Amino acid sequence: MSTINKNAANVRATIVSNKRVGQYFQLIINIGELATVCKPGNFVAINVGGANSRMVLRRAFAISRVSTSAISGGTMELIVAPHGQGSKWLCSQVEGDELDVIVPLGTAFGIPTEPVHVLLVGGGYGSAPLFGLAELLNARGCRVDMLLGASTAAKIYAPMEGKRAVNSLRIYTEDGSMGHKGRVTDPIPEMIHDSNIAVIYSCGPMAMLSAIDSITRGSDVVHQCAVEESMACGIGICMTCVLPVEQEDGTVAMLRTCIDGPVMDGSVVQWEKVGKAL
Repeated sequence: MSTINKNAANVRATIVSNKRVGQYFQLIINIGELATVCKPGNFVAINVGGANSRMVLRRAFAISRVSTSAISGGTMELIVAPHGQGSKWLCSQVEGDELDVIVPLGTAFGIPTEPVHVLLVGGGYGSAPLFGLAELLNARGCRVDMLLGASTAAKIYAPMEGKRAVNSLRIYTEDGSMGHKGRVTDPIPEMIHDSNIAVIYSCGPMAMLSAIDSITRGSDVVHQCAVEESMACGIGICMTCVLPVEQEDGTVAMLRTCIDGPVMDGSVVQWEKVGKAL
């Protein structure tokens, strides 16, 4: 493992529970003492499909939150959308099934050393890791506001949980079926202008992350974003998850989001070059 993934281990982890929450599935998985080294922003790589599957590549999933208790030990929560073969297989697993996982992986969100005003921006089920982050920021004395957005109400994950976790919550749907009609990025310029926001934390589609960068670029607001790139191995070997990132000397390098991310400084990602050959 790299220095970033120095705490990661490959373990057999038991599913404690698996329940449907709207369009998504909430999985609670026992990872024992590894829960103590997981931080908001980390992810897990899971071997999917079973022993006889043709799906040989692991699937990466953001860790929503972790907890420890005397009854269940250390557990992690995943919010999974059953889109592809791998995620559908994972969502079909039941309590007591074992998973082959590597955890924790990747970089975590940076936490302010002093209480500041922060804004959390989540798109769809990508917002799930922000809830655990909100709890940590609250414990540090930060004022935490949250924006949740999606194309339609059914794709907003756990709005009531979000409301309980933060000082204020606003929801935006593109079709107007919940909250305000529009994009989740619409109110950000006004919020930056009217409030003393120091840091924006974001999780969601790449287009949303790029739009937030356009708003914050040139300002004093720090934008920490968890990028969404397909990861085949999760440990920096396969090079499928590279992103163009500006270096300190002004050059652009293709960095692995599983090692140098998924949490990155949004101001150094070359959003206009994502998906293009350099």
